[in-house]
Amino acid sequence: MKYFECMKSGLDTQPFLDEIESIDDAWAASTGRQDKIKVQREALAIPLRGLRKSAIGNRERRDVHESRWTSSSALYPLARDFLTGFAEERNSIPGRAKIVCLPAGKRVYPHIDRGEYYKVRNRYHFVLRSAQGSWLKAADEEVRMKEGELWWFDNNQMHEALNDGDQDRIHMIFDMLPAELESEVFGKAA
Repeated sequence: MKYFECMKSGLDTQPFLDEIESIDDAWAASTGRQDKIKVQREALAIPLRGLRKSAIGNRERRDVHESRWTSSSALYPLARDFLTGFAEERNSIPGRAKIVCLPAGKRVYPHIDRGEYYKVRNRYHFVLRSAQGSWLKAADEEVRMKEGELWWFDNNQMHEALNDGDQDRIHMIFDMLPAELESEVFGKAA
């Protein structure tokens, strides 16, 4: 496969799910993704890391490289520790990150993540819940990701997702910048 790679499997997802379930109205706290991004309108999200708004200037949001932990991410220390640890393991710098719920029967519509931000980062999906496996397509390749798996995929290809199961599909979706690109992207050490 060119557009997908399973990086890890057999990861324990229950602690992450327990952390999410311990927060009242976790999925209702931030609705920007489904409200503002048409192809994401059926998905719910908990933002963990987002773009640094003060860095936008005259750039499009998709071209902003600077990111930061969201204030609500403090409620999810296990997720934060996972992202930090994975970044260290991969010699990478954490980018944007969110926990995403795609309810049963819903989809993420075909799209390409365009912009300078996405060109230089790796996109990962950590499958926290998916009873029947999570279907994802990139270009002409399709996979069914299983609970406890961590996947890299090429989000610079046309991609889409469908929850054809009968329960919510929950993924941690995040981006990592390889450390060797830091000076090229930021002009100096970030």
